[in-house]
Amino acid sequence: MSMSNSFIKKVLLLLSFLLLAASFGGNDPVLTALVDEALKNSPEIQASQERIEAARLKIPQVKSLPDPMFMFGYQNESFDRYTYGEMSGSQWMFSATQQFLFPGKQTLKGEMVKRDVESLEAMHELLKLKTVARVKEIYYDLFFAYKNIDLLKDKRDLFIRIEDITLARYAAGKAMQQDVLMAQTEKYMLLEKEEMLKQKVQSLEAMLRAVIGREKGPPLDRPSEPVYQPFPLEIDGAIDLALKHSPEIKSRHKMIEAANARLAMAQKEYYPDFALSGSYYNRTGEFPDMWSATATINIPLYFYSKQRPAALEAKANIRQAKQELEAVKLMISAALRDNYSMLRSAEKLMNIYKKGLIPKNTQDFEQSLTGYSTGKTEAINVISRLKTLLDYEAQYWNQFVEREKAISRLNAITTGLTAGDEKK
Repeated sequence: MSMSNSFIKKVLLLLSFLLLAASFGGNDPVLTALVDEALKNSPEIQASQERIEAARLKIPQVKSLPDPMFMFGYQNESFDRYTYGEMSGSQWMFSATQQFLFPGKQTLKGEMVKRDVESLEAMHELLKLKTVARVKEIYYDLFFAYKNIDLLKDKRDLFIRIEDITLARYAAGKAMQQDVLMAQTEKYMLLEKEEMLKQKVQSLEAMLRAVIGREKGPPLDRPSEPVYQPFPLEIDGAIDLALKHSPEIKSRHKMIEAANARLAMAQKEYYPDFALSGSYYNRTGEFPDMWSATATINIPLYFYSKQRPAALEAKANIRQAKQELEAVKLMISAALRDNYSMLRSAEKLMNIYKKGLIPKNTQDFEQSLTGYSTGKTEAINVISRLKTLLDYEAQYWNQFVEREKAISRLNAITTGLTAGDEKK
């Protein structure tokens, strides 16, 4: 029975993963195009790719043998004259030397750099995920700014309506001039807020252009209203997926593997390297040419102050890498719980605003406006209720946007996929 439950749990996790991956780019064509543009043109992503290419080119370098050495010279037996061909020790000398590392060292050097490259590749994927999440967050903030402008324009008509009523009642001697001034002041305050929001739109568009790498080009399209999408995972399932697919965790594992390779390399340094040399001695006359072959071996004599500390250092680096991996796991878990809490809290608040506060406050405002028209209530009450309604509607859309931003961060952490990966 337990095996069956475990299998069902794995199937549900897999289905949830596929649902997340399928919705990673969302169903907004404008947002999808911006994400693709960011992944293609972001200077930060391009710099990361070049860093990886540069690191890959180190692999053949570290696996190569040291450069061979060539020596030539002349030996003479006298200081007062040139004795080449006259003395047996006078000769031209030529030699070549090639150093060889102890077997296994070259492979380990390549292994260390290879693991470093794989770590950079994983961090590159993490950078792409963070870039996608950043594009979405700015996009949703931009949508919210536009939405606030729409709300202000919509409520401005109501404030104008209140102003007209106060003017009519003031002309009829049924209201004080203070009511007219109050209504006009609120109208101009809305205009002030609208201008501030327009400036915010320009600021967010500049930030979005920077993230997607578009310095020039066509203006950005206005964001469309996001479609409400459910988040299919519970927090435990989200954490399981993140720990399995997070590029950052993969990068930390590669760092541990690189540290292990460095330890193996440090232990190999206890063994000597060697060099082979071949020499040719050119003599003339009655003296025959000569040749020689030699082997040179370095002796790790000072291992106690050199090789041994290097091995201990490598072991300490392994322990450090493992602790950093655990810290990353805790950080990812905390980030998931934080965003998941934000997501569920936003859903509850949206429900309260949409089904409770906004419709009730709308009715309250309409009744208050009717009451003011007949002289049963004060103008300040009508204006106060309209401002409260505007605040509730803005808070609803704020929670809507915060929910979408939380989902984009959760998707980036749990799926470990970018839009480009999804298409593959």
